[in-house]
Amino acid sequence: MTSEHETYDRSFDELRTGFTAAVSHELRTPLARILVLLESADLPGADVHALIAQARDEVENAGALIDEILFLSELESGREVVALGRTRALPVLKNVIEDLDDSAARAGVQLAVEGDDVELPLRPRMLRILTVNLVENAIRYAGHGARCTLSVRRAGELGILTVADDGAGVDAETLERLFERFYRGDAARTSRGTGLGLAIVKHLVAAAGGEVEADGSRGHGLRIRATFPL
Repeated sequence: MTSEHETYDRSFDELRTGFTAAVSHELRTPLARILVLLESADLPGADVHALIAQARDEVENAGALIDEILFLSELESGREVVALGRTRALPVLKNVIEDLDDSAARAGVQLAVEGDDVELPLRPRMLRILTVNLVENAIRYAGHGARCTLSVRRAGELGILTVADDGAGVDAETLERLFERFYRGDAARTSRGTGLGLAIVKHLVAAAGGEVEADGSRGHGLRIRATFPL
């Protein structure tokens, strides 16, 4: 028993150390950008107002990253931060599509929503967080001209929430590591995302007793499907 505890403690320490290192690396990037912008403001002819606006964007990006880090760390800690309940999914999905339609249009991605009148085992806020992360992932990476469909269906005793796009897709390595925190495939390295959205999705689905999986390939779109017990 002692040996098992030692193994568990060692694994936990390694996980915590790895997480801390990853967080430090991810936060260093926006902070470095802010420093460069502030130093540039002292150069002759610098557009100070534009530089301040860019610095403000970087601060907001860093703030969003910190918020997601804190939320994910709570999920991974095993605390009961996900208050389970039952929520009619389709109205939440429609609201998410409406809220993200402008950002999708700027990225050249067409959004659609469809489905059955299904209740999923999550509170409205948690279902919204999950859905926003899935759709924002498609908006960032599907590519101009892609179509993204958000749907919810009932299949026997299961509720199935799916986000599918016909865009750029991902390679085999990225598909395998898609739900790892901070993992970035080739396309993601140029994105301003936090790298935590799909890790949060994975933990939210698991907290509700469900499973999440992804399939797709380079040039043939991506589909992420979360399956919940009803």
